[in-house]
Amino acid sequence: MNNEGMRATDAAALRICYNHFTMKKSILFFASAITVTAAFAGVLDKAWLKGTTDKNPLSYAPDEPMVFTITPMELDGAVPEGEYNLWWKISDDFGRAEDGTKPFTGEPMVFTASLGQPGFVRLEAYVCTPDGKRYSKKFMGDTSTPEGQKAMNEFEKKPHHVFFDGGAAVNPDALEPPEEPADFDEFWARQFERLDKVPIKCDRVETDCPNPQVRRWAVSISCAGLRPVTGYLSIPKAVEEGKTFPVRLETHGYNGDSFTPNKPGWANAGEIVLNINAHGLKLPEFGATEADRKALRWEARSNGKSYAFDPEQNKDPEVAYFNGMVLRVKRALQFLKTLKGWNGVDIYASGGSQGGLQTIWAAGCGEGVTKAYSGITWCCDLPMNNNRKGWYIPYVDGLAYYDAVTWGKRIPETCRTEITRAGIGDYTCPPMGLAKLWNAIPGSNKIIKWVQGSQHGYVPPAYEGRDFEIRKIAE
Repeated sequence: MNNEGMRATDAAALRICYNHFTMKKSILFFASAITVTAAFAGVLDKAWLKGTTDKNPLSYAPDEPMVFTITPMELDGAVPEGEYNLWWKISDDFGRAEDGTKPFTGEPMVFTASLGQPGFVRLEAYVCTPDGKRYSKKFMGDTSTPEGQKAMNEFEKKPHHVFFDGGAAVNPDALEPPEEPADFDEFWARQFERLDKVPIKCDRVETDCPNPQVRRWAVSISCAGLRPVTGYLSIPKAVEEGKTFPVRLETHGYNGDSFTPNKPGWANAGEIVLNINAHGLKLPEFGATEADRKALRWEARSNGKSYAFDPEQNKDPEVAYFNGMVLRVKRALQFLKTLKGWNGVDIYASGGSQGGLQTIWAAGCGEGVTKAYSGITWCCDLPMNNNRKGWYIPYVDGLAYYDAVTWGKRIPETCRTEITRAGIGDYTCPPMGLAKLWNAIPGSNKIIKWVQGSQHGYVPPAYEGRDFEIRKIAE
């Protein structure tokens, strides 16, 4: 679709134009092609792309031009002429998109887009080779030494492409939450009645702890549903001296089909912490073996789908995989409130991605959470999943009972809720859904931190124009 065609569409149409500003540079050329290749080896191996907008990216009006500047950073020398291109794509939440390729010279490039209705525009830009393949950084160090191997390991943890993935929004405060089931509250009242019929019982096995001021146990806590709450409980030794502390529930991100129990590598001497897995895994401290892990992997799959992804299972909200997960979150909070050493006031919940979703459930399930820290929150605005391509749970009506946005509406104002990171380039947990979650949380006791150029698992180096925090905190 060209620009003329796009202007002919309705007022909400996405309009894109591209400008490429170049600056003349002198480049040394050598006698042989081999020498030229060597001279420019590694020019991009530390590079990244910084993206900024001409104003706060969350503050655009309908049809107002959004001006993006993409600036290459940490280039190791001049970019050889003709060696690389920049592939770019601009799209929006409503299915409109345009892409193209321009020469990558190492100079800043400017893109302009607009949107005629509340929503987000996404700009993706990747450095590519002339044949269209995305450039991939290469480790240039010596791995024959321990130091070199350590450097290699650190290199492998970082993204290897040279890219920007971010965007801007039109009136995000006007984005409305998805329609919720008419019987949402009645449904959850019935589910929680199931939980009320199961007494809180906990089996503990003391295990190692990295903090000498803290004791730690593997725990299995009775729960409604197919599996118990399982995880690791850490309690400061000062509780034995009569001191009291806040309690915290920590939750995990999506772990695919691994179903591996992850013992925390830390312990907090200032809080009582229960770190739970999402599944009620049987833990090694209770005799779990590799056979148990593999069996649960198959038990959790449905119709060949990874857990929680089967639309046939999700049609019935009482048997959806998330049902047991919600019950385990609520039971974990109930258990924490029974512990000696709780100060009787402070209840925290925290997690990222799937853990961020569980944190919102925790804050909205009626157990008195006072602070909720939810990062890159998963499953916001689930009906939009069927309008997007990518790693999204196919939406069916039964999933509406688990949508983070609908749960966010039920978080009491007594709970301070912080969305610790909302990536403007995160299309595992799209920014439109995060904006709807933010809008749904009632009152003036909330904070959200938007990060330009941040994908789900990537945050670019800090720069001016990257972070935008919105605070609604009653004085």
